[in-house]
Amino acid sequence: MEISLFERMGGTYHQESGYFLPDLFPPESISVGIWGQRRKHYLKTKREPIYTALLLSGELDSHLSEVDTRAETMFFQLVKRLAERERITEQLKAEDQMEWVRQMNSVRKRAEEVICDELIYA
Repeated sequence: MEISLFERMGGTYHQESGYFLPDLFPPESISVGIWGQRRKHYLKTKREPIYTALLLSGELDSHLSEVDTRAETMFFQLVKRLAERERITEQLKAEDQMEWVRQMNSVRKRAEEVICDELIYA
């Protein structure tokens, strides 16, 4: 009996109810956070050729995971740096919580905009 292309490529079969079925397993997917999801949405809606190329080459999940990791690191660094620059301290938090929240929300939004401009929509 001739060896199939599937077997030549290293594929195997198992027998079930008298039939030989190929052993096919889905590739392991990598979970991505909010930044990776935003990048995926952007690529899918605005840069479809890039999205399709990454998807067909099997590199989409690793690309999204890399973007997510870089964005997460960048976000925390930016928030810390901006909070220090604007003197948003724990003392302010103890004295006036609502003002601290307002200023931190402003810092977080600005950091988010920078990440979107430099990583997500790049």
